[in-house]
Amino acid sequence: MQFTWQDQDEQNAGIKKFLGAHGVSHRMYNDVKSTGTILVNGNAVGLDYKLAVGDEVTVIFPPEKSDDEVAFSDEPIDVIYEDDNWLVVNKPAGLTSVPGPSNRVDTLVNRIKGYLRKQGSTDLRPHLITRLDRFTSGIVLVAKNRLANSLANQQVAQHKIDKMYYAVVDGTGLDDHGMIDKPIGRVGDNFRREVVEDGQKAKTEYWKVRDLDDSTLVRLKLHTGRTHQIRVHMTSLGHPLLGDELYQGPLDRGIDRQALHAYYLQFNDELANQVRTFEIELPADMKSVVKEDHND
Repeated sequence: MQFTWQDQDEQNAGIKKFLGAHGVSHRMYNDVKSTGTILVNGNAVGLDYKLAVGDEVTVIFPPEKSDDEVAFSDEPIDVIYEDDNWLVVNKPAGLTSVPGPSNRVDTLVNRIKGYLRKQGSTDLRPHLITRLDRFTSGIVLVAKNRLANSLANQQVAQHKIDKMYYAVVDGTGLDDHGMIDKPIGRVGDNFRREVVEDGQKAKTEYWKVRDLDDSTLVRLKLHTGRTHQIRVHMTSLGHPLLGDELYQGPLDRGIDRQALHAYYLQFNDELANQVRTFEIELPADMKSVVKEDHND
């Protein structure tokens, strides 16, 4: 994978500093030094070369070869968008995002690896920028190379990737709008998270879309990214998600997984210098619950 930038305004800029300003981390720079290529105006130069305004710098990164510990899966993925740097997919409920002890061969990452191999990609280490719980459906952003990964992770750290969810929660009577600002942590060795005084800071904003018969359709925005954040925060309000067994959500409302769907994602694609926005509709199981409960 190669990228080219032009020095617009800094005379005598060092190559490392210039590349760092374009998202090339110290580790990536060392990879390029050892097994990649750096060209200025199409010519190989020493790493101590000082750039002139107008110089074009091209970096050719070494391929990210497949990790033998991560299997290829030929099961399909639902691609929403793809270019040389990004893959945006719609993850179905029930599919684990990354390999773990319970599933090492057919997770979203395994399927993306299989997809990239079929496409003839030389970069075979997909980077999941946003992850979803196994039984949460919706949009997942994937970086296809190390530079896209570096740039996206900087945006994650700065909370600049905008993610929105729909959820169907138990009960009615929620305010039209609310901000839940409650720390979340693990109690003992439990997998389950809770609101705890000494937990990590967590903020979730919600808007009521409409009251249903005995539940509520809500739209939510994450301002932080804690494990199970939406599920924990809505439970703390007394409104657990339908189908969410771990957090005592009702299991008899026509859906057999937590009713949570990542429907919207927006991020700044710095490699194309544009904002990318994606939005998808509710999946069939959540549509069915909303319709039946609302008697539509």
